[in-house]
Amino acid sequence: MKSLLFVVLFTTLSCFAAVPPAEKLLPADTLGFLTVPDWAKGQTSFSNSAVGLLWADPAMKPLKEKFFEKFTTDKIEPLEKELGFKFADYLELARGQFTIAVVPNGWDGRSEKTPGILWLIDTKENSSELKTNLLELRKKWTDSGRKMRTDKIRDVEFTTVIVDAQEIGKSLQKVMPGQKPGAPADPKAAKQTVEWVIGQSDSLLIVSDAAKDVEKVLALQSGVSVPALADQAAFAANAPMLRDAQLFAWINVKPIMSTLSRKPAEPAGEEQSLFGGMPTMEKILNALGLNGVQTIAFNQQQGPEGSTANIATRVPESGRKGLFTILAVDPKDASPLPFVPADAVKFSRWRIDLQKAWTTIEAALTEISPQYAGFSKLILDTAGKDKDPNFDFRKQLLANMGDDVISYDKSSRSAAASGKAAPSITLIGSKNAEQMSISLRAVTSIFPPEMIKYNEREFLGRKVYSLVLPMAGMGGDNKPRPLTYAASGGYVAFSTDAGALEEYLRSGEGTVKSLRDFSGLNDAAQKVGGTSSGYFSFENQNETARAAFESAKKDPSAVSSLLGAGQLSSILGLLGGDDKSSDDLFDVSLLPPYDRVSKYFHFNVSAVQVTPEQITFKMFFPTPPQLRK
Repeated sequence: MKSLLFVVLFTTLSCFAAVPPAEKLLPADTLGFLTVPDWAKGQTSFSNSAVGLLWADPAMKPLKEKFFEKFTTDKIEPLEKELGFKFADYLELARGQFTIAVVPNGWDGRSEKTPGILWLIDTKENSSELKTNLLELRKKWTDSGRKMRTDKIRDVEFTTVIVDAQEIGKSLQKVMPGQKPGAPADPKAAKQTVEWVIGQSDSLLIVSDAAKDVEKVLALQSGVSVPALADQAAFAANAPMLRDAQLFAWINVKPIMSTLSRKPAEPAGEEQSLFGGMPTMEKILNALGLNGVQTIAFNQQQGPEGSTANIATRVPESGRKGLFTILAVDPKDASPLPFVPADAVKFSRWRIDLQKAWTTIEAALTEISPQYAGFSKLILDTAGKDKDPNFDFRKQLLANMGDDVISYDKSSRSAAASGKAAPSITLIGSKNAEQMSISLRAVTSIFPPEMIKYNEREFLGRKVYSLVLPMAGMGGDNKPRPLTYAASGGYVAFSTDAGALEEYLRSGEGTVKSLRDFSGLNDAAQKVGGTSSGYFSFENQNETARAAFESAKKDPSAVSSLLGAGQLSSILGLLGGDDKSSDDLFDVSLLPPYDRVSKYFHFNVSAVQVTPEQITFKMFFPTPPQLRK
């Protein structure tokens, strides 16, 4: 009897075979995908994170409810009306993986064909409810007279719904304002249709506009030997990042760049400009080094100590050029120096070889447009010679550049209250800072004298220079803000805030409490590999979020300023729209006083890790002290 019961139980469970993970379910030629490997665990992880707890706080309820009401009415419902179903009916069934993938689907860069999309949602124990929903959806579509048909793909029944391309484009544009449907070139274009298939295979919901790729997914799900993404070397290199990730995204950059670089030949006899014809996309991508990028991968993990995120750009050392020779910094100390004040709300330090970077930029410009590069070289090589015939831009300025770029922002509370930008300062490392600062004035001779104003003054025995360049350093009152700079301590310091510059010049007195003593900074730095990789940054989100709240309260039309407010950026970034879209959806008058939600904000750190295979940007967001269990 027990044996029979075991057989029945085994047979029942086998009917609900586990759905393979995304990388074993997607076709080998997948261009990119985003997956939440376990939707149920992902929801729990988000709910326990600082962002999730902030969003669930009763103080945020009025703003949140109004946002969802307006977002649903203005953006989701029009799309649901066009498609004929409600997203919530299916999203709430998700229990396993939730995957969105982009597949070629005939995209070649020359024709009007565009990539296809695959939606895969594993409902696990909710598969019977999914089946009921799909039957009801088919009946609803039939009763409403919607254009549709029933197809079978590998013996699995799918409903194919036919929608108007322009109408669906308009609905999608409301959800993603950056995706604007193009105006049809002729009446026939307005009648173009798109066929979407929707169906269920075991517990897996599949929705796609690429039927051939759906067939590949079904084959992989059933164990048929079909090339899968997991078998591709391009993906295998990033596969370890998927392990234990709550969220993972991957882009196969190489074939995308290859397709984008395909461009129909220019018509003969095209008019040439002073600097020659327009460079091809392929030439631009190659010069910038983007053609050397193979893949980009992102992962995010949430744990008791905080949240980590990594962005890995796979660009082998042998193929690095352009931007990536600059970003691949050497492992050097990038920790805050003693003069960086403890009340700095943002800090970053790049150990970039500035002379090498300049040479790289010149080489890229020459490759893109030799004529323009030659003109730029002529301008810079003659700069300053009107005042000093012996002035040599390369020897007196470029040769003095070092390998250190430091920047930091001071507290922005008072600045936000007055509508001004936070005081900030940038320091450029120099082998001879005094000579470099003097040489900068000579370079300004490339501008007509009537376009700039230049002043010199003394402060603590040092020369402080200030100049106003056209369209530079605009303040909140739309008036030009002078750029001040001075040489001190092996750096040339630049700022549009004279007070910040003077504070730096006084830092040698040793009275400034340093950022390097910030509580928890050293421990957090270890989560991103330390401060000796050549790049390190810090943001005090408690201060930047406070300033953003105050700014939004003062100017309701500037709700987009919250997009940089630490943890809130993860929520507001879901909009994916422009500033006006954010302003329309969020009623900032409903924001609670910052002190009521300040416990959800702390700080974050980031660093870069460079290996012969890839460049990885690593971030860590420590759990705020009041949320630790």
